Amino acid sequence: MKYVTRALEGLWGLYFWLVFIVCVLASLIAVTFVPGLDRRVRFTTAASRAAFRLAGIAVDITGFDRLPSGNSVVVANHASYIDGPLLKGFLPARYSFVIKGEMRSIPVVHFLLRRSGSRFVERFTTSASARDARHIVKAARDGQSLVFFPEGTFRAYEGVGRFRAGAFVAATRGGMPVVPVAISGSRDILRAGTAMPRFGRISIEILPPILPDDPAFADHRELAEAARQRVLESLAEPDLAADGDGNHDY
Repeated sequence: MKYVTRALEGLWGLYFWLVFIVCVLASLIAVTFVPGLDRRVRFTTAASRAAFRLAGIAVDITGFDRLPSGNSVVVANHASYIDGPLLKGFLPARYSFVIKGEMRSIPVVHFLLRRSGSRFVERFTTSASARDARHIVKAARDGQSLVFFPEGTFRAYEGVGRFRAGAFVAATRGGMPVVPVAISGSRDILRAGTAMPRFGRISIEILPPILPDDPAFADHRELAEAARQRVLESLAEPDLAADGDGNHDY
């Protein structure tokens, strides 16, 4: 019986990748030929959502009504390769994603992300990092809604690491609410270091926003920790920053 189960899991994993590849190819065609950023963003948002629905992955969202009607900065824990497409598909299309600068070295991925409105932040070259950070802060001041994975990476094991400063600098300087988001279940589907996904369901909990009049906004580090604690409380996972397995600023 276990061999049948494994065979079915393997077939579903192959089907998942087939769906994912088809949706990526459709998105590439759209961002290449569809005029207008708004149209391209709406198409890639729909394609990302379709990938999960066609694969049969149930995505439960709670707290959607907590998203501010105006612009805001969403910060989410990072647990899996699929977190980016997940939030791309299930958050409103107005949110632009802030992606680590290393993705610029993958031409096809960089092209797709850039043409669908994503922004990039270099993490390891000081001058480039400062330049990208200025661009992100300017976007926030101009009122653009942004999505960050402030841990900057993800791991095969459970836990939430330290939140990097960039998202919270942008929020404080742009005067924009910070909306913590807790993702659970994506790690079980496709965790770090694995290539074959496993069937499962995902939960996205949109937590109460931290508004600019909150005392935490006085310092971006306090704001980062306030947002991180809300995510930790929702997930009930280990605090990796307290265990010394966190990340450094930026």
